[in-house]
Amino acid sequence: MGHQLFILRHGQTEWSVNGRHTGRTDIPLTAAGEEQARAAGGTLRTLLGGPKLVLSSPRARAVRTAELAGLLVDEVTEDLAEWDYGDYEGVTTTAIREQVPGWTVWTHPMPGGESAQHVGARADKLLDAARREIEHGDVVLVGHGHFSRVLVARWVGLPANAGVHFGLDPAGLAVLGDERGEPQIEHLNLLPALEG
Repeated sequence: MGHQLFILRHGQTEWSVNGRHTGRTDIPLTAAGEEQARAAGGTLRTLLGGPKLVLSSPRARAVRTAELAGLLVDEVTEDLAEWDYGDYEGVTTTAIREQVPGWTVWTHPMPGGESAQHVGARADKLLDAARREIEHGDVVLVGHGHFSRVLVARWVGLPANAGVHFGLDPAGLAVLGDERGEPQIEHLNLLPALEG
């Protein structure tokens, strides 16, 4: 079996609980989010093969998730940052829809933020690097909800906005690989078993 790409979404934050779009804002994990991150580390340890490369978003919620999961981060990169929501930073979809009926992050412009095309290009750059590294060992990317879903979509050759079709809860894990050279989603939204 070849090496794999693991995508770990950060644990729960106050804003992820209440549905506020969190891109640039550095929101810490909640106590529940810290517990999720520790538990995700246990799940990862059962799945990881040999040597690994770990990359993390620079946002504290991602770096802390990696730390609590027992991962030693090799590189912190802005390439793994969440979608830049621009003027919609900190705003819920419900509130945005009061001004823009039917709005979603996947289908509408992001005033002052990133387009789906830009986010897709950022994902492609990261995935190209990950594909080169996978030849030497597993790769773990620790990041965010929407951007991680774009990574999954782009891994299998779908457009960035196809990320809408892939769920990834806080501390959820996606495992990407290939079958005889064809990109494959091996596991999606694996959630850690929490104590208690």
